[in-house]
Amino acid sequence: MTANALRNKKIVLVTHSDVLGGAAIVTFRLMQALRREGLDARMVVYTKRSAEENVSDVGSRFRRGMVFCLERLHILSHLGFNRKNLFLVSTGNFAIGVHNHPWVKEADIVCLNWINQGLMGTGSIRKLHEMGKKLVWTLHDMWAFTGICHHAYECDYYTDKCGNCMFLNGGGSPDDLSHRMWLKKRELYSKVPITFVAVSHWLEKRARESSLLRSLPVMTIYNAFPVEQFYTSPARHIDSLLTTSKPNLLLMGAARLDDPIKGLEYTIDACNYIFDNYPEIASSTAIYLFGEIRNPELLDRLRLSHRWLGRINDFKILAYLYASAKVVISTSLYESLSGTLIEGQAAGAIPVTFGGDGRNDIVEHLKTGYIARYKDSRDIAEGIMWALKADISRDYLHRTVEERFGSKSIANKYIELFESL
Repeated sequence: MTANALRNKKIVLVTHSDVLGGAAIVTFRLMQALRREGLDARMVVYTKRSAEENVSDVGSRFRRGMVFCLERLHILSHLGFNRKNLFLVSTGNFAIGVHNHPWVKEADIVCLNWINQGLMGTGSIRKLHEMGKKLVWTLHDMWAFTGICHHAYECDYYTDKCGNCMFLNGGGSPDDLSHRMWLKKRELYSKVPITFVAVSHWLEKRARESSLLRSLPVMTIYNAFPVEQFYTSPARHIDSLLTTSKPNLLLMGAARLDDPIKGLEYTIDACNYIFDNYPEIASSTAIYLFGEIRNPELLDRLRLSHRWLGRINDFKILAYLYASAKVVISTSLYESLSGTLIEGQAAGAIPVTFGGDGRNDIVEHLKTGYIARYKDSRDIAEGIMWALKADISRDYLHRTVEERFGSKSIANKYIELFESL
């Protein structure tokens, strides 16, 4: 399939931001990849931070702020005004919508991505259908097929009809907010045709298990990564602050490192285990961490040599870090598809991670990385020590990523999907 059949079609990708967060970044990369293949693809977002001319935000800053606050206040009232779970759930009951944006009005195909926290809800999606738009929804988490949560953890109520939600005050009730949102989504999907795209086979499996999507079209297309932009050996020192006297560099990153779902404590415990029990390895090893941390004191108990670099917005610095690292670590409790593992592997760093989710699509245990037992810090430590000794070509790791996640390949899969609509 070529882009010729879509040459006169307009495609709009909708997501919360263009560069803030993992879903935003991979959506931005997909837009760029589609444009390189000749498609008229643009992005409409809630928060624009880049200078990209093919990205536009929606509504005024005041309106965006208003709907965001109203939705969070509404959710907070169902949480007993306890903020602990405030950003683990969304409803979309208060949303600015994108149907009035001129690019969306002109669009033939609208590809939804991460649309929460004031951007879109079920009513917004229905309006797009009424405008005659062909709809694709790329799933970056579980929200499209649960009542309100972004990740269900060990809960399986999404396979039935939600309710008794563990995130709500007192554990919810059979007719709680999660069940009422489940009903809204069921009604939407019964009337509005949507093609769902999961970013990993694990997420597709969960979608097919759900009561909302099990009878609807769901497929897997990986996120697009600019693999060709990552190199496997650092050609030069970009910044003296990034250099280390330790020959073994470990790397861990996330948009927000201390988000509980990122499992930072498991990485800290693993590094401390190596420090306490393998002093020779520890003396030659350091870990660098990048991303926001609201409470930097969390790193005070990390005994292994370390450095927190904060948020890194410069791709050149990020690529240099990956190329300098021997190991890239992910101890998240769940990942639909871990961008940092793919990026690290593209630069030749060996992934060490928990599995059982989208990360199994990235790492082949003991061949391209190490998949540790879930929530087992000691096994993460064993994986790190295995990776430091492993004789795996950095160029080989780069090639394995390019074959599965290269931008051109992924763009062509979306072109085939869009043409089928």
